[in-house]
Amino acid sequence: MQELYSGMKNNSKKTTSVLSLDGVSYLVPFILITGCFALWGFANDITNPMVKAFSKIFRMSVTDGTLIQVAFYGGYFAMAFPAAMFIQRYSYKAGVLLGLGLYGLGAFLFYPAMLTGMYLPFLIAYFILTCGLSFLETSSNPYILTMGPESSATRRLNLAQSFNPMGSLMGMYVAMNFIQNRLDPMDTADRAVLPVEAFEAVRDADLQVLVKPYLAIGVVVVVMMALIAVVRMPDNGDRHKRDALLPTVKRIFSVAKYREGVIAQFFYVGVQIMCWTFIIQYGTRIFMEQGMAEKDAEILSQRYNIVAMLVFCVSRFICTFLLRYLRPGVLLRSLAIAAGVLTIGVIFFQNILGLYCLVGISACMSLMFPTIYGIALEGMGDDAKFGAAGLIMAILGGSVLPPVQAAIIDCGTIFGFPSVNISFVVPLLCFIVVALYGFRQSHITAKKK
Repeated sequence: MQELYSGMKNNSKKTTSVLSLDGVSYLVPFILITGCFALWGFANDITNPMVKAFSKIFRMSVTDGTLIQVAFYGGYFAMAFPAAMFIQRYSYKAGVLLGLGLYGLGAFLFYPAMLTGMYLPFLIAYFILTCGLSFLETSSNPYILTMGPESSATRRLNLAQSFNPMGSLMGMYVAMNFIQNRLDPMDTADRAVLPVEAFEAVRDADLQVLVKPYLAIGVVVVVMMALIAVVRMPDNGDRHKRDALLPTVKRIFSVAKYREGVIAQFFYVGVQIMCWTFIIQYGTRIFMEQGMAEKDAEILSQRYNIVAMLVFCVSRFICTFLLRYLRPGVLLRSLAIAAGVLTIGVIFFQNILGLYCLVGISACMSLMFPTIYGIALEGMGDDAKFGAAGLIMAILGGSVLPPVQAAIIDCGTIFGFPSVNISFVVPLLCFIVVALYGFRQSHITAKKK
C-alpha cells in the first residue's frame, strides 16, 4: 500500500478528478470510509422500528418508546465537539477508529441489557453506540470532503452518502425479518392484561430475539475497525493546525451560511427520523382498519418503509447526478417544497393514498443531509473540523422532534382526524425550514454570479 501511494505521488502526470488531487488517488480510503457510511445507516434504521417494538415489549406508550430516539440522537449531540477536539489533536483516522470502537461496545452491551429485562440499560447501550456514531460521522464527513478538489466536495460527499441508505435498507430488512417477524404475535391489548409472570416470560423471549442482530453488527464493526487500522490512510493536514475551541466556534457561527445550515440540519434530521419511525404507526392504523391483525399490519407497514428506503437510495444517485447541472441550493429548495406538498397529502388522506405520499417523501429527502452539510462547510478550510461537529450536533433534531410527534399520536383523534395524520404537521414545518435555507442559498449564489 505504501508503494502504491509513493507511486501515485511520484507520477509525473498529475491528474485531478473527484477522487484524486495533484496526482494522489484517494480511491481506497474513499471506499473504506464509505463503508462506514453504510454502517451508521444500518444503526439508524434498525433502530427506528424499535420504537414500536420496545413500546409493545415493555407495554409502554409511543411517547415512552421514543426515549430510544432521545438516547440515540442524544449521543450524537453529546460527543460531536469532543470528537472534533479529538480529531484535531490526533487525526481523522483516529476519530474513525474510536467511533467504530464505541459503536461495537454499544452493540455488545445489548446482551447484558437483555439479561436485566429492563428498559434503561438498553437506553444506555443506545447512547454509547451513538457516541461512537458521533465520532464516526464527525470524522468521516469532513474526511470525504478532503479526498479531492474542493470544487467537487459536495458532489463527492453526496456520492459517499449514497451508500448510507444501502446500510439503512439493510437495517430495515433485518428489523422486519429478524426482529418484528419473530416477536411474539400477541397484540398490544392482550399484552396489557397479562399477569406479571406471563408478561415477563413473553418480554424475555422477545428481548432474546431483539438483541441478536445488534450482536451480529457488533462483530461486523470490529472487523471494519481492524481493516481500517491496518490500511494506510492519508493525512490531509488534519493534525497541522490546532485552534482553541471557543474562538473557533465563535468564528464559524458568525458565518450566516453555516449558522443557518446548522438550523436547517436540525430540522432535516428530525423530519427524516419522524417519517421513517412513524410510518409504522401510520400504516398500522390503515391496515388494522381493513381488518388486519396488529402484528401483520406492523410487518406490512415496515415493508412500505423498506420501499421508502429503496426510493430514497435511487433518488440519492439521481440527485447526485443532477448536482452536475443544478446549484445545490436550487435542488434543495425544490425538493423541500415537493416534500411539503406530499406531507400535506399524508395529513389529509386517511387511506392508502396517504401512505403512498409518505413513501414519496423519501425521494425528496435523499439529497438533503449531504447537501446542507456541503453548503454549510463550503470554503471553511481548517475550520471544517469544528464546523462538522456543529452539524453533527444538529442531529439532536432526531432526539427532540420525534417525541413531539409521538405526543400528538398518543392523543388518539384530533378534530375528527386520526392523530397520527395530524402529527405530520410537525414534519411539514420542518420542510418549510429546509426550503427557506435552500431558497436563501440559491439566491445568494445567483447574486454572486
